[in-house]
Amino acid sequence: MKTKADISNRKDVKSLVVTFYQKVRKHDILGPIFNQIITDWEAHFELLTDFWETQLFLKRKYHGNPVTVHQEVDDKTNNSVSSEQFGLWLNLWFETIDELFEGEIAWVAKNRAQKMSTMLFLKIFEHRNRS
Repeated sequence: MKTKADISNRKDVKSLVVTFYQKVRKHDILGPIFNQIITDWEAHFELLTDFWETQLFLKRKYHGNPVTVHQEVDDKTNNSVSSEQFGLWLNLWFETIDELFEGEIAWVAKNRAQKMSTMLFLKIFEHRNRS
């Protein structure tokens, strides 16, 4: 029996992003990384809402390059981004989705995040070997 709504619009995406990053900011391991890199959280929320709205509803709102951004974060943190950190991020993402939503788009949000986390970490690792 379904008790939660699915992710269905930008408002839902923003709620997911803000709730998720509130957890990230307080996390013992992830918090210091994100809090060091991100100086304008409201702008970050908007950017990530655009990103996830693009991913989930195929609306071209996000025009950045997540690979380059994550490679730059790894550079700024002395190549210390780890697969374990991506795993922690992913666990929090799944937990937040499960708290707030259920349904097909919620599943897509988990699936896309899982695939992206693997791809982004591989691109970070490749970048290290070229630097």
